[in-house]
Amino acid sequence: MQVWMRRLDLLDLSHASVRMGLRLLLGIVLFALGLWLAARVANLMRRALRRARVEPTLIPFLRNSLYGALIVLVAVSVLGFLGVPTASLVAAVGAAGLAIGLALQGSLSNLAWGVLLILFRPFHTGDWVDAGGYSGSVEAISLMHTTLVLADNRVVVIPNAKVGGDAIVNYNRRGTRRAQVQVGIGYGEDLARALQVLHDMLVADARVLSDPAPSVYVAALGDSAVNLTLWAWAQRADWWPLQQDLPRRVKETLDAAGISIPFPQRELLIRRMPVAARADRSAR
Repeated sequence: MQVWMRRLDLLDLSHASVRMGLRLLLGIVLFALGLWLAARVANLMRRALRRARVEPTLIPFLRNSLYGALIVLVAVSVLGFLGVPTASLVAAVGAAGLAIGLALQGSLSNLAWGVLLILFRPFHTGDWVDAGGYSGSVEAISLMHTTLVLADNRVVVIPNAKVGGDAIVNYNRRGTRRAQVQVGIGYGEDLARALQVLHDMLVADARVLSDPAPSVYVAALGDSAVNLTLWAWAQRADWWPLQQDLPRRVKETLDAAGISIPFPQRELLIRRMPVAARADRSAR
């Protein structure tokens, strides 16, 4: 009787081993199938993003993020199928993810801002911008940082969190820009004539647009001069040469018209005290 009982126990044990082996084999097949499906879905999303003309820099990041999330989902599902308790595993993975997130808080902030900058595109490669406390031409935009080339050809790599966390000024967003210069003329000069000759000078410049029209106006009455401001709109490519050229042309135009640009002046009044008052003050 005992011999038969041992044989039954061995038979049950062998059946359990077979069942476990089959379950493990099926789990491996399911995991492989899940990996294939995850890659398939991720690649389909990548093609859809390309057709939607999403920024190319962002497509690999989105594709790999989806693929990683699907792999985690497949792994947890297969472990549950094999009878492994997944609740504690998910909790451990969550705690580890939280710890990693806290340790990489700065990097994750740069990554998040990089995604937003690439999605919303406040500037493009080649634009001249003020960003992160620097002014320069955008050379490259990546998920972690933005590279600027400054006016003196220095290269600055700025973390995206610093770029996105402050105001961004894009000088190339519009097709036109306004050149501006200020000049002072003497109080004794003919104001109307000065305004006219400066306006004619702007109109005669081929780089100055007629719409919006150039303007010259009295900006302020200074201590020693009437301060005039000149506005002239130009195409973006012509703006910088025009801005550099305007001060010289204003000076030449006023000189040719005989209109002076006065030096700063200060009037001093010297009062003479009576002799008696001076003697009284000296006695004190």
